[in-house]
Amino acid sequence: MKNIKISIGLIIILSIFMGCSDVVEFDPHDEYQVTELDYLQSEADYQAMAVSCYSPTQWLNQVIVVGDVSSDNSVAGGENASDVIAYQQMDDYTILTNNSILQDLWVSAYEGVNRTNYLIGYKDVNLLGNTVNFNGKEALYGEIHFLRAFYYFNLVKMFGDVVLFTDHKLGLSDFGTLQRSPKAEVYAQMEKDLIHAISVLPTAQSQKGRITKYAAQALLGKVYLYQEKFNEAVPVLQSVVDGPFSLVSNFDSIFLLDGENGPESVYEVQYSNGQPYYNWGGTTRGQGNYAVQQNGVRGFNGTANMPYNSGWSTNLPTQDLAAAYQDGDQRKDATTFNVEAYAKNNPSLNVTYQEAPFKNTGFYNKKYLPRKGQTSGQPELNYENNQRTIRYSEVLLMAAEANLRASSPNQALAQTYLDRVRDRAFGNQNHRVTATVQAIWDERRLELGMEGDRFFDLVRTGQAAGVLSSKGYNPATKGLFPIPQREIDISGLTQNDGY
Repeated sequence: MKNIKISIGLIIILSIFMGCSDVVEFDPHDEYQVTELDYLQSEADYQAMAVSCYSPTQWLNQVIVVGDVSSDNSVAGGENASDVIAYQQMDDYTILTNNSILQDLWVSAYEGVNRTNYLIGYKDVNLLGNTVNFNGKEALYGEIHFLRAFYYFNLVKMFGDVVLFTDHKLGLSDFGTLQRSPKAEVYAQMEKDLIHAISVLPTAQSQKGRITKYAAQALLGKVYLYQEKFNEAVPVLQSVVDGPFSLVSNFDSIFLLDGENGPESVYEVQYSNGQPYYNWGGTTRGQGNYAVQQNGVRGFNGTANMPYNSGWSTNLPTQDLAAAYQDGDQRKDATTFNVEAYAKNNPSLNVTYQEAPFKNTGFYNKKYLPRKGQTSGQPELNYENNQRTIRYSEVLLMAAEANLRASSPNQALAQTYLDRVRDRAFGNQNHRVTATVQAIWDERRLELGMEGDRFFDLVRTGQAAGVLSSKGYNPATKGLFPIPQREIDISGLTQNDGY
């Protein structure tokens, strides 16, 4: 991970040792150089395991694609109807229970839960029963509690009721015993984890990319919004609004390499290309951002000064999204990339490209276009673009919504926060609109377009059926994706409605 170096490859080792009284006592070190008991003996061990708890955040980049392809923001694209079938199913609302993307996201999030549970379980004493104390240990565990909440938040917004466990890492004995918990219970655990994290985390970290108190407050505010706990959301989001963040004037610069971890970054998933990755069998398991390659223009070439690499023309912004932006809104060109116009406006670059062969909209995701010089190893798998997971502008919009929907609404604050977002978008104060709940919801689409929130926003606000039914959306699913069939077959979990 960028700025967070991994010094241990395999962190969690499951070892089962069996023996009886009439055999020679077995020392695992006779066969293994390192065993589970050798871990968590020092501060360095705890720090290394903490980094391993971050790793699955990198594997969840496809949640961003899911959130837009499943909405009115983008289409699956690709080469043809048989390409990226998992996304074609989402785009066409014909999702099968063996959808490979959903299966991988389920596994990735639960790997994160497993890792955080494991480390939390050995906070007070390690496997040998010893206590390892060091400065900053409580704050380090604040990061771990945030991460567990983050993994569960992604699971709940995709699948609803999910398997909740916090006291151990899943092992062989758990197979066949798992049950789904009501999402209210899972949300309660998220709240508990985040409130604890807020109590111990610093407001700033020496390493960019590490979790801060503000990141935990922002995620808690979002968790409250998803539960319509607006009174609780107001003060926790206000703490972030009053924090050390600001809106940059040039919206497009947020998504450049130089814009990473910038003035309005509250939380970013860190990616890097420093450890080249080549494994096509696990496309998201390297330290690069695989979603970037998906967004690129096919056959995109030009002179050496042309800054972009080619890609696979998936996750294509819709013309409906592009049309939603008003004239003068700088977010349109920073979100929806018109390759035809780019070639026409830059004749000196000798641009050539292949038109998207399937479901072509004429637009590409500008926020995460693949760029030259930002990858290594197998180029498609190693882009170093961070995922801008929570931006300050989103905090402002969440705070505006919470203030409007609280039991004692604060229209003035909501208006102020909405104005700040729109003033930045247009570069002036001439495009302000009255802060209504619908206006804020609409603004979220414009501000966060192609960042993975749209489908989940439509579901949580009750707009999914009205906006998406003409595209084939089935309200019987209640905005949830199917529990992966493999999990049903192995663990006997129940399936969501509509599948």
